[in-house]
Amino acid sequence: MRKRTVVTTGASSGIGLATALELAAAGHRSIATIRSQAKAEIVERAARDRGVEVETHRLDVRNAGEAKTAMEVLQPDVLVNNAGFALFGAVESVPEEDVQALFETVLFGPVRLARLALPVMRERGWGRVIYMSSLFGRVSAPPLGWYASAKHALEGIADAMRMEVARDGIDVVVIEPGGVRSPMLEAAQRRAEGYESSVYDESLRRASDGLRLTDFLRADPRGVARVVVRAVETKRPQARYLVGYDAQLIGRMSPVLPTWLSDRVTRFIQGL
Repeated sequence: MRKRTVVTTGASSGIGLATALELAAAGHRSIATIRSQAKAEIVERAARDRGVEVETHRLDVRNAGEAKTAMEVLQPDVLVNNAGFALFGAVESVPEEDVQALFETVLFGPVRLARLALPVMRERGWGRVIYMSSLFGRVSAPPLGWYASAKHALEGIADAMRMEVARDGIDVVVIEPGGVRSPMLEAAQRRAEGYESSVYDESLRRASDGLRLTDFLRADPRGVARVVVRAVETKRPQARYLVGYDAQLIGRMSPVLPTWLSDRVTRFIQGL
């Protein structure tokens, strides 16, 4: 197996941190991008505990200048676009500035990094761009409508880019986890407490309760990270990888369920 230089964004916790560690354990040069020295120390401590070496590089994916510098300096063989966050709330209720920040982080920033990385990959005749999407890149439901819309857009870009760069020896891969044990959704719920959404209070409460009740179904971040390693190392990666029991079930059922039926079930569960 050839050792690759792999850059993973948003790597201070959850899937990103697990991915950086698993890649290092698999023998690759693993570089974790983080937004602060404090987060770099978290990564370094986790790497020491695991007995592996993970480099860190400061990067805010929303900053075009930092993105350009990072790709020029690091020149990855593989770019794992993992940085992101979720918005929890009705489409009507989430403030526009939060939506703009979401799209900058989940869509525009990752695509910018990929565009900057492609020329070097093309010159080498080999490369991989891996986008961390979600089951919500395939389906959408309240109260994660904005998050789903950003992931849908990301997957649309990935599909087009995959065909555009295939002749250059570059693969574009989408990872679609279902629920994952990470702080992302909890952080989104705390942020939503500041939204004015009295019309949807009952729905949000039911959605929060549902997340707590199904916590046992959430995948371990290391399980997602191992799928990323597989996508890096396999000769011919799949275009999409569904990860987790819930993702496998819902991802395969949603195309065959009538929309009216899935809508009615969701509305009943959430009191809409």
